[in-house]
Amino acid sequence: MKNRIKAWLPSADTVRQNRWLRWMGPVLNHPRLWHFSRKGIALGMALGVFFGLLIPIAQIPFSATMAVVLRANVPMAVASTLVTNPVTFGPVYYGAYHLGVWVLGQDSAKLPEALQAVEAKDSVADRTWTEGVSRWFKKMTTVGKPLAVGLLILACVFGVLVYLLVSVIWVLKTRWSRRQRIRQREAKNSV
Repeated sequence: MKNRIKAWLPSADTVRQNRWLRWMGPVLNHPRLWHFSRKGIALGMALGVFFGLLIPIAQIPFSATMAVVLRANVPMAVASTLVTNPVTFGPVYYGAYHLGVWVLGQDSAKLPEALQAVEAKDSVADRTWTEGVSRWFKKMTTVGKPLAVGLLILACVFGVLVYLLVSVIWVLKTRWSRRQRIRQREAKNSV
């Protein structure tokens, strides 16, 4: 399984040779950033899921930066940001908004107001810069606050769950493999 995952991911040399990442050369040379260990993989995936859910834009740079800072597996951090993609983006944000509304205790009467604020269309030529900023601020206070709260909760919960799930699966797989090796040795010794 580990070899299949390694085959899909870019090698450390490939990333170091990338023209956009070359300036980070010394930082990317740390071996823990590319090593397949339980803690590195679990933390990398948790960071990727966290930033994949929390930030709609530039998820990969944030995830990779935090993976470098925390010495997590960089390829897994980058790959797991794809938890939000064009297919999952809508349902995730819809659920996060409703979670935020529920947590903040807003009544359902605000939902039509929020939809109206988001869908409000007006001509750019008919408004000044300050009116545009005030409209944007109104949209953010009606839709943005519940969405931000919901996304923060989802990102934290799923980040922790992914870390725990990967750690538990890794430990169980290691124990299972060890038991298999012991059984094989016992079978060879008994023959």
